[in-house]
Amino acid sequence: MEKGKLFIISTPIGNMDDITYRAVKTLKEVDIIAVEDTRRTKKLLSHYDIHNRIINYHDYNKISVSKKILSFLLSNKNVGLVSDAGTPCISDPGFYLVRKALENDIKLIPIPGPSAVLASLIVSGLPPDRFIFEGFLPRGKGKKRKRLEELSSETRTLILFESPHRVQKTLKEIYLVFGNRKVVIAREITKIYEETTHTELKNVNSIRESKKPKGEITLVVEGIKKSKIKVKGQG
Repeated sequence: MEKGKLFIISTPIGNMDDITYRAVKTLKEVDIIAVEDTRRTKKLLSHYDIHNRIINYHDYNKISVSKKILSFLLSNKNVGLVSDAGTPCISDPGFYLVRKALENDIKLIPIPGPSAVLASLIVSGLPPDRFIFEGFLPRGKGKKRKRLEELSSETRTLILFESPHRVQKTLKEIYLVFGNRKVVIAREITKIYEETTHTELKNVNSIRESKKPKGEITLVVEGIKKSKIKVKGQG
């Protein structure tokens, strides 16, 4: 029996117009759409007059729902996978489903589009030719400090995600470990109140936090200059 295909579909990170013709066409044609946030995705689907069946797929039900989605795919039904915003599988549970699909020899088809990572990088003014995406730092204080120490000698531009209510604390922790570097704080990218702050880590105390924090913040941090990397055995 033929198998269905899993379409990994990028959707807007804010502005509803930031979606490709191919993404809209695919969302209309698949049999089922697996969505991370039903409320958010329903607004998108309604905006583009898409009425396909949806199934809720998130980090807390990914094991059980992946089995259900696989049963659809093995029954020759095509499934579209979307995250709550942007490109699926980046800091969301889509990766688990993709791995399961590969184990079952399901064809994967990426539908590229918006990405907060790349959108923030290209307006940062920091070197975009070599960069590292770290996602969210560990929550535990000890683990977070250890990971920052590991990243402190990274020469590539560093990109992180953070929540608005933790961003100032995280910036202070980065400053303590990295020392002073250029940093860009991107919030509400592509939305009405889009804001990109270009500053330095030493100025974190003067950075005001949003009165009504929304969404995630992307931090773009300058990599260490090669001349400042300490060689083992040297002080």
